Amino acid sequence: MWLKPEEVLLKNALKLWVTEKSNDYFVLQRRRGYGEDSGGLTGLLVGTLDTVLDSTAKVAPFRILHQTPDSQVYWSIACGASLEEISQHWDWLQQNIIRTLSVFDSGEDITSFVQGKIRGLIAEEGTSAADEEDPERFREAVLRFERLFGLPQREKLVTYFSCSYWRGRVPNQGWIYLSTNFLCFYSYMLGTEVKLVYPWDEVSRLERTSSVLLAESIRVCVRGEDHFFSMLLRLQQTYLIMQQLADYAIVRFFDKETFNAEHPLANPLHITQRALEIHARNQSFRAFFRLPQEENLCEVHESFLWVPFSHVNTLGKICVSENYLCFASQDGSPCHLIIPLWEVRIVELPDRGSRALTVCLRGKRALRFSEVRDFERLAATIRRKCGTAGSPQHYISNPVIPLHSRETRLHVCVFLSEDEQGVMVGQSQAVSTEALMNVFHPHDAENLDPKMLKERMKEQSWQIHFTEYGRGTGMFCTKKTGDLIVRGVPETLRGELWMLFSGAVHDMTSHPGYYGRLLEECMGSSSLACDEIERDLHRSLPEHPAFQSDTGISALRRVLTAYAHRNPKIGYCQAMNILTSVLLLYAKEEEAFWLLVAVCERMLPDYFNRRIIGALVDQAVFEELIREHLTQLTEHMTDLSFFSSVSLSWFLTLFISVLPIESAVNVVDCFFYDGIKAILQLGLAVLDYNMDNLLCCHDDAEAVTVLNRFFDSVTNKDSPLPATVQQASATANDKSIQKVDISDLIKEAYEKYGDIRTEEVENMRKRNKLYVIQTLEDTTKQNVLRVVAQDVKFSAAQLDELYMLFKKQHFVSCYWSVCSPALQNHDPSLPYLDQYQLDQSQFSSLFNLLQPWTTHTHVRSLARSAFRLLDENGDGLVNFKEFMCSLDILYNRPFTEKLKFLFKMHLQPGRAKVDLQEYLKQWQEDLQRREENIKDLPRIHQVQFIGLTKTLYGVFHGNEEEESLYRAVARVTSLLLRMEEVGRKLQESDQPESQANQQETAPSHSDITPTSTSRPSTPTSSPTGTSSPVLDTPTDTPSSPSAVRDGDWSFSFEQILASLLNEPSVVRFFERAIDTDSLIGHARKNQLKDAH
Repeated sequence: MWLKPEEVLLKNALKLWVTEKSNDYFVLQRRRGYGEDSGGLTGLLVGTLDTVLDSTAKVAPFRILHQTPDSQVYWSIACGASLEEISQHWDWLQQNIIRTLSVFDSGEDITSFVQGKIRGLIAEEGTSAADEEDPERFREAVLRFERLFGLPQREKLVTYFSCSYWRGRVPNQGWIYLSTNFLCFYSYMLGTEVKLVYPWDEVSRLERTSSVLLAESIRVCVRGEDHFFSMLLRLQQTYLIMQQLADYAIVRFFDKETFNAEHPLANPLHITQRALEIHARNQSFRAFFRLPQEENLCEVHESFLWVPFSHVNTLGKICVSENYLCFASQDGSPCHLIIPLWEVRIVELPDRGSRALTVCLRGKRALRFSEVRDFERLAATIRRKCGTAGSPQHYISNPVIPLHSRETRLHVCVFLSEDEQGVMVGQSQAVSTEALMNVFHPHDAENLDPKMLKERMKEQSWQIHFTEYGRGTGMFCTKKTGDLIVRGVPETLRGELWMLFSGAVHDMTSHPGYYGRLLEECMGSSSLACDEIERDLHRSLPEHPAFQSDTGISALRRVLTAYAHRNPKIGYCQAMNILTSVLLLYAKEEEAFWLLVAVCERMLPDYFNRRIIGALVDQAVFEELIREHLTQLTEHMTDLSFFSSVSLSWFLTLFISVLPIESAVNVVDCFFYDGIKAILQLGLAVLDYNMDNLLCCHDDAEAVTVLNRFFDSVTNKDSPLPATVQQASATANDKSIQKVDISDLIKEAYEKYGDIRTEEVENMRKRNKLYVIQTLEDTTKQNVLRVVAQDVKFSAAQLDELYMLFKKQHFVSCYWSVCSPALQNHDPSLPYLDQYQLDQSQFSSLFNLLQPWTTHTHVRSLARSAFRLLDENGDGLVNFKEFMCSLDILYNRPFTEKLKFLFKMHLQPGRAKVDLQEYLKQWQEDLQRREENIKDLPRIHQVQFIGLTKTLYGVFHGNEEEESLYRAVARVTSLLLRMEEVGRKLQESDQPESQANQQETAPSHSDITPTSTSRPSTPTSSPTGTSSPVLDTPTDTPSSPSAVRDGDWSFSFEQILASLLNEPSVVRFFERAIDTDSLIGHARKNQLKDAH
């Protein structure tokens, strides 16, 4: 165990301890009396002392000391009861500490670092995996987290670990805090404080790395800057939690098309380390066994399963969910099976000595598990769940008769409930109950063609497999199953096996009658997705007879429309039509629908949406695999983005768009069995096969030609399909071109690249998803900045910082809310400028942080007025360009433009005698042209002018020339009122009669402005000294009797501008340079604090 570092003296201890291992920094010692020399006189004496004397009776026989370099000072840092225990600590020091210590310049720094690291390890060992065991310790960590980083109390700490953060070549020992929305680190060492706070939504890379200096560390890339964290006691656990939190933020904020509001982690306030672990475990369980999303892992038991076909007991794990009993081997032999619990008839405990239980199934089958530690609990669980798991009886696999036969279909209908039969009868005229291949190319049992004979041999091989390993959901999946898939699936079994291996059979079983109800709801409806579907219907395998008739087209329309109705977040995406048309060839219509669900929502996540994020992620994975396995090609083509663009259709259509249909279905066979791993392997095999030709290419066009010629040469020599169904390529009759059989290509892909593990691919997917989404976000940013930079005078670096502040302000309100309205304001499908928009509350918070003046009491009204001015279309949202135009005026424009902006802000709706919306629209257009005639601005009326005056007082507050500025405004106001009074008297003298008539018929101005604010003394106020502005009439400001009488006075912008230009202090104030970088830094520092 690790010990709190304490100084020890070796002068008198050398006789009691023997050095076993040592290096420049550490010494591993064994106490005499233990081990090899325990029989000597010294060993006996030491052993006697340890036994008799209480003071030394508990001394551990092994210890590790740290030696301060160039000194005789030693510190005890670890002890152990056995050599194995202490060796683990020694090895950890060798792997994680030794190489690090060489970067320090002095021995004191080395000892200080080692002491801090050991104390951190001790503290971390004291924390439990889930802090429920020691809530007091975790509460202390929460308080420390809140105090150190100043985040809102709503921010939930998930867990924390001791680690070292590398800044340059020097490690900083401290603690990493992982919260729901932030990655934080704090260290105080050698008088230097290091504090990091990074939101997860800004992380673009997260991976485990190793180097010469760092044995193993976690690399976190944020906004292009790398950060390394190492010396973690539980590095893998830390990495997985970080990965989950980053992925959660990315999906919740950027990839809402796939984010489910009923997600188990949807509420950010309920996320804990235990919740993350459970969620990850459930995801892995469902992905491995291809089970519905509703299934969760309830229990796991290690056991042996008797495998009848090999007559051995296989070690593995039993996994029990709500409706399924699953088993996966762990002894190196791939073997797994899935048993629906409604298939279980009885559970027996035949041999308590071997802790065995027997699960009896329908069809006189039985499974025998042995050496189950808690076998009684497992038996009770299965019995209880068998009583609650209903039997949908919707999809029943007959172990003898193929599912495509008419007799089987009639047999299945017998077991449907009355409601389900009604659905089927009601849809009998609409829903196709036959696979299209059976309709347009029925199976000919009497055909003795050599290809058909080979097809029958395949069928016979599968029938033998079914006899030995079972059929349907209870079938054992082994290495032999995979071998049969690689050789090719018979035409008659393809639909059944696709349903089984994809897991679509479980989805359909769990939702009986769902497809029929969905069709009743959506058919006949009109939507954008329906229009897109209609446009692409006749582009789906147009050469195939099935889609040259209304039967195939109608079935395709129904499946695609039903799915668009089921999942409106995806709706319809191009390439779905091609995939669905192939599914309909070999599966019934309802089965094709559930196969499409399995592909879009489970096997190819995020593929079929507006930004095809999933396909881009898998292309990034593909590039990684190319670098790893095809180094020769990598050296020749340093930029692998070409393969990403050319392979996009491979991934989106599973090679259906580039291969003839008779060859492509073999690829689909492998995909449904092995997932995306099969597509990646085949892609590598295609590039490897064409390696020599690709190395000779001089540009991308030549490489595309090489690959297209290769795909044209791929054939399926064993396909039993007639020529009318097969898609003959342009080079089919060209004997000079060497043909490539699809079976040979797939076999080569599995032989060369079959060692790629599914777990490895999934980890690469998670790692690259962060990078892909952040790359898309960077593209959005660059496009927005390019447009905005044309209209503002900020530097590129300042624009970048302001964009990140704007974007973060959008997310700040989303961090701690389940259904934040701001989440709805982000739509990646919108134009770049409108993807991020702020509502009034968000705008006010950010505007107040960035506006260059201290307005205090009027800060809210100022931001509110600015928002109302910028919200041209009245939708309650402001985009980045609109926001930056306002800041550009306040920061970079001359006095006239700033005053004009303030003037317009106070032209509130309902006050001015103009069409304000029309005016604001005109103003926005003029702002974009940077031209505006000030004569076109409407006059500002009494209440509006009072507001403008208050704003000016607030803007000047706190300035060193505050008093002179207040007096300047007072003089301007007094002058304007006098001018207005003179103008009114001249007007009255010219038209006394008309004026009198007007006063009799016109409504009172009290309807427009409140009586309390109709006095002219209010805007002419002038403070004394440096106090805050007041609204009392100063002694040097004369009142206006006529204005007091009816309040009907107003000013033009020209009048206000001309008056203020005569006040040098005001002009000087607005013309002074603004420290933009300082204000941006202030906003960045206080943005989260403002969210408290």
